[in-house]
Amino acid sequence: MPAHVDAIVLMAGPGDRYSTALRLAAQHRAPVLVISRGSDFVTSGPCAPPIPGVREICFDPRPATTQGEAEYAARLARQYHWHSIALVTVTPQDSRARLRMERCFSGHVYVMPAPIPAAMWPYELAYEWGATVKALTINRSC
Repeated sequence: MPAHVDAIVLMAGPGDRYSTALRLAAQHRAPVLVISRGSDFVTSGPCAPPIPGVREICFDPRPATTQGEAEYAARLARQYHWHSIALVTVTPQDSRARLRMERCFSGHVYVMPAPIPAAMWPYELAYEWGATVKALTINRSC
């Protein structure tokens, strides 16, 4: 990830994504932090503690999937004329998240993987393999 992007997008799911996204925002790596309310830490109320100089945008993806998150982030990118986005996800999801985002957004997409507990790796790898095959063969649109 470069020193600065137009927005940090927190994708919902397991791992320490929330802390990773907040750390990047607190380092002023982007002026906007976009948070999917599907995150285990964000279900209602404020998305995150206020970070001076960083605008927060919370959303409920429709559909509540990686594709829904990519579609929403791409709409924001068009609205605010963003040219680069950093997705905060975990390593097992990073390729599929990038694929989904690049189908919807023509700018630069960077992925910042967050830590994930070792015990979660087998399930996450199996899930992501299936979800990636689906993204490559069935759900091929933005």
